[in-house]
Amino acid sequence: MSIKFDFTGKVALITGSSSGIGAGIAELFAKSGANVVVTGRNADRVAKVAKQCTDLSPKQLTALEVVGDMTNDEDCNRLIETTVQTFGKIDILVNNAGMDKLADPNSDDYYQLFLSVMQTNLYSVVYLTHKCVPYLAKTRGNIINISSNGSKVTINGYSPHCMSKAAVDMFTKCMAAELGPKHHIRVNSVNPGVVLTDILVHNNNTISREVSNQLLNAVGAKCPVGRPGQPEDIANTVAYLASDTAAGFLTGSNVLADGGYIAANVS
Repeated sequence: MSIKFDFTGKVALITGSSSGIGAGIAELFAKSGANVVVTGRNADRVAKVAKQCTDLSPKQLTALEVVGDMTNDEDCNRLIETTVQTFGKIDILVNNAGMDKLADPNSDDYYQLFLSVMQTNLYSVVYLTHKCVPYLAKTRGNIINISSNGSKVTINGYSPHCMSKAAVDMFTKCMAAELGPKHHIRVNSVNPGVVLTDILVHNNNTISREVSNQLLNAVGAKCPVGRPGQPEDIANTVAYLASDTAAGFLTGSNVLADGGYIAANVS
């Protein structure tokens, strides 16, 4: 039985929504009646997901396409301005844009890799949240940050990723505490585990999609649920948190959606 959400009349802005988890989130919001903003750095992928969102929309609402890099402040500002100009408001902000980079602390480029991961995974989240507060305050909206179960454990070779996501979790709690009383904005994060997407392919040109799927399936099989996650698994969690009816009492929460990876100490 599928879960049904109703976001009719809502405007959902999802960063990094041209593929993977972000695309799954955008498609579920569209299917649930929301006006959706699809954004990413690749115009073709943005257009493809936007069309899928429009096709899934019960009223065939046209998804807004915005091509941009969330590490660029001007692109972030344009994203927000275009959204408000098109739809007049923002109800839901999903900070999903992220990246992983294998980083050896003894390598010459470690600090540069650290900076690039932090710029994407943390600084863009902080900047977009800061810029969207005035609009979300008007709609009593909410923010969902896509973190990682890597914020809870160490992963050899991925220290920048783990640090950035731990910071996102704390930022989520800080914003929930500050934006709730003043602006009636709820803020939560979702912490996925292994999810079957192309992130390994996008972040490492030497890995094929076939090899990536084999690696992710192998780790997922070790989890208590016996499989890797799918983008729709994370999308359902995000939609639940975004729903004032279902999750109106939740704010400042870091919600693990990792198939039991951490509970089972999977390695």
